[in-house]
Amino acid sequence: MRVIRFDDVIALTGLSKSTIYRRMEEKQFPKSISLGGRSVGWYEHEVKEWLNSLKPSDT
Repeated sequence: MRVIRFDDVIALTGLSKSTIYRRMEEKQFPKSISLGGRSVGWYEHEVKEWLNSLKPSDT
């Protein structure tokens, strides 16, 4: 399992940081994992699965 950081998530999804945080609060985006300190990451496969599940009007 590959863990990706915020910049990679932004590049992969095309979403802004604030949109990602908002969707996380609404439980509409994969949950981040703690990497220690203030660092977070996401499992790449979860983000890709989330992207594949979207309808064209969801982005």
